[in-house]
Amino acid sequence: MIEILEITDNFKSNFVKPHLMKYKQDGKIKSWEIVDVHDSVAILLFHKEKNAFVLVKQFRPAIYMKNRDGFTYELCAGLVDKDKSLVQIAKEEILEECGFDVPIESIKEITEFYTSVGFAGGKQSMFFAEVSEIQKVDEGGGIGDEQIEVLYLPIKEANRFMFDKSKVKTPGLLFSFLWYFSSFSS
Repeated sequence: MIEILEITDNFKSNFVKPHLMKYKQDGKIKSWEIVDVHDSVAILLFHKEKNAFVLVKQFRPAIYMKNRDGFTYELCAGLVDKDKSLVQIAKEEILEECGFDVPIESIKEITEFYTSVGFAGGKQSMFFAEVSEIQKVDEGGGIGDEQIEVLYLPIKEANRFMFDKSKVKTPGLLFSFLWYFSSFSS
């Protein structure tokens, strides 16, 4: 049995809200540091003409603290911080980050899962879309001061890339590749 006794704010933030949760589990009082985060969307993009996945590379300060490089290879993704449908947010992220204007009806939901379950538990909704050069309306790269590099990973190199420890990747990216290969292998 779990009984929440107290959640204490540690500091104020626009994107993450740290708390200390005190709770009772099986009669024993415990505490755990947690972070309240925005949910997110992530989109696996497959470029038909290039026969390649469309990925983004960007600097992540938390990764820099671990490896002094800080660059990650990720799916196109964004926070759920607007009063819009998840698929609409996914469409906007595809345009902002990668420069493709994809019709909503072409964006298919794969699944949803929770990330960082030990301290945050943010829900990520994963989507898939095929893109083509005719849908390319700009270079992408993000909005504002985002610095996102759009990369094309040939499908024939994806398996090697998945296991290349020198490239920092998110679990969602790895999962999406496995989903793709199990769904589209012949």
